[in-house]
Amino acid sequence: MIHSNITLILTLSLLIWGSPFVAKALRIPIPPVEIILGSLFTYFGLIGDNEYFYLIAEVGFLYLMFLAGMEVDLKQITRSPKEVIQKSILFLILMLFFSISSGILFNLNPIVIISMPLISIGLLASLSKVYGKEEPWIRLALIAGVLGEIGSIAALTIFDAASTTGFGLELLSKLGYLILFIFVVYLLYRLLHLLFWWFPELKHILMPKLDTSDQDIRLSMSLFFILIAVMLSLGLELALGAFIAGVAISAFFHHEKTLEEKMSSLGFGFLVPLFFIHVGSSFDLRALPLEGVVSGALLITFLMISSRILAAVVLKSLSGSRDALLVALSLSMPLTLLVAVATIGYEAKLLDLLNYYQLILASIFEILISMIIIKVLQGQKKN
Repeated sequence: MIHSNITLILTLSLLIWGSPFVAKALRIPIPPVEIILGSLFTYFGLIGDNEYFYLIAEVGFLYLMFLAGMEVDLKQITRSPKEVIQKSILFLILMLFFSISSGILFNLNPIVIISMPLISIGLLASLSKVYGKEEPWIRLALIAGVLGEIGSIAALTIFDAASTTGFGLELLSKLGYLILFIFVVYLLYRLLHLLFWWFPELKHILMPKLDTSDQDIRLSMSLFFILIAVMLSLGLELALGAFIAGVAISAFFHHEKTLEEKMSSLGFGFLVPLFFIHVGSSFDLRALPLEGVVSGALLITFLMISSRILAAVVLKSLSGSRDALLVALSLSMPLTLLVAVATIGYEAKLLDLLNYYQLILASIFEILISMIIIKVLQGQKKN
């Protein structure tokens, strides 16, 4: 046991340090490389089941959602032209229609169909770090992504509750908690906005500019864990709490310009890579030769990316064809939510092992394909 723990620690240390070099050599983004390396090292027996690894990978996932929330500028979204909001909503509606229609057309498993329209902006935080949040397509993707993410997490919460309790009073109770939570968060936002407007010095008391005790990081991490604890007590999706914590920091403490960089360094330098490696380790490479695994995963990947590209036609008038395509691709990687749905569905015996492997592999394919195409398009734009 001690020997296996030492092997795991040394392997994870090697992967965290070495994956950027591998990514640079292969000229592909780091997250897919970490996922692939996680699968390979698990296949060779260097990474195994470990409760501590699972726990810290879960924290990495939640921290990624927290960083995604920090990318959200509520003022920018609320002050966006009505046309941008309307077309973002239309994009999501069309994407939902194309996803469900294509899933029914190809007679896919109902759980797979449910997972296809999911939107997650977790990896958009990675893209924002690489290409800069001032890119027009990233700003547009954040607006559409935030709206889609909230709907997706709500759907995941309902699905999780329904898979364990069925469609009954307990499900209605969880829905009530979710609606109440969102309403309370909105009231707190308005209250704090008013409080900081009347007493702006409070922001500098909570996050002083001349600070030797890292009070900004302490406050951010406290809020992160407090909201996770609230979600745990309500039995709701933890990712929503982490995401809202990030949005709150961005909304009220945007004066602290270095905070996001500090939090991002901790995340992308340690916690987030562990999450991606764990995702890779959850896929058994020995399942690749099984009939239907690769072909089914490629079909799901094609349908999910295609549905978003078709829906992005409505965004062309906002920022051009290239940016519309980049928005579609950046929102084609709901890795975290896809893995969550696959895991919940498999544990509830609503998915067989074949469909489970197809969804996990599809989530990896989507990242590889989308990020490589985004890199090529951005390279052409620079040239």
